[in-house]
Amino acid sequence: MKKNVLVFGLIAGAIVSFVMVWHMATGIDTGNWDNAMLIGYASMIIAFSFVFIGIKNYRDKYNGGVITFGKAFMTGLWITLIASTMYVVTWMFYYHFFVPDFMEKYSAHIIEEAKASGATAAKIDEQMAEMEGYKELYKNPLFVFLFTYLEILPVGLLITLISSFILKRKQKNPLDVSAV
Repeated sequence: MKKNVLVFGLIAGAIVSFVMVWHMATGIDTGNWDNAMLIGYASMIIAFSFVFIGIKNYRDKYNGGVITFGKAFMTGLWITLIASTMYVVTWMFYYHFFVPDFMEKYSAHIIEEAKASGATAAKIDEQMAEMEGYKELYKNPLFVFLFTYLEILPVGLLITLISSFILKRKQKNPLDVSAV
């Protein structure tokens, strides 16, 4: 199981990390925030399709075509953790060396969006205060680490859960005469 988990976790992590860096370098970092969330979560779903593939591969090639929900979930969980950790480490590196002003840019974008939507002055002030709080939290690497995990881990866990339900397969009982 270790090799299977490692291979599919590294593939998923490479995909999601590459798309993040590519998108940051070609889109957000140049001020193009349109569809950033859509692209980010779409890349996570594509990358986490390797959770499904990894569980199926383990079930069919290494486990005789049989896998319990629990074993499928653990396989998917490890793939998810590897991919998510790669994503977090990539972001921590990219953020620190290439976009240390990310929160300033992101905050300015959020405020501009609020103004463009016709928000009231009170709502804009509330949004500015909220963004100042996030900027303060983002000064602490632990919070950057946790926020980044919270961005990707739930997506992987959901796909792991769904994949585990779909792929679980019980061993057929050879003594079951009702199947004849």
